Amino acid sequence: MRKEALGEVLADELKVIREYVSEIPHMSKKLDKVSNDVDELKTDMKAVKAVVKTHSKEIAALNAAVFK
Repeated sequence: MRKEALGEVLADELKVIREYVSEIPHMSKKLDKVSNDVDELKTDMKAVKAVVKTHSKEIAALNAAVFK
């Protein structure tokens, strides 16, 4: 009886493991998408930083001219 109960527990655990393993390809696709999104965000942030830097310089120059 004890061996049967242990066998059932192991079977249940193996079932859970199989279900998890079957999800790995799906999770991998999602991870690839997230990675691509992060790469795109990095590119966008570089552009934003460049614009902010340019605008900051322009504002500083205008402030210097106005409050001279």
